[in-house]
Amino acid sequence: MSCCTPDNSCSTGAAQTGTTVVADSHTTVYAVAGMTCGHCKTTLTREIGALDNVLAVDVDVSAGRVSVTTGGEPDDALIASTVDEAGYELTGRA
Repeated sequence: MSCCTPDNSCSTGAAQTGTTVVADSHTTVYAVAGMTCGHCKTTLTREIGALDNVLAVDVDVSAGRVSVTTGGEPDDALIASTVDEAGYELTGRA
């Protein structure tokens, strides 16, 4: 059973994103398969945003892209495992 309505809106609320930017920040864009709705956006924003060193997350469901801003170099393996554990597939950097 999905939390999404037939028009692909979601009943779980809006995604939260960080807005802090530091001088040593890096933004990396990842290709992610399996996203279909606002719930997907909310889930990935929450799960990736909870990782250490992540400053901001921007999920573009329609493009299948997730931009992650980190304070320093990103840990691609950790981000990939987090995405996979959330039920999606990180297919590489975009």
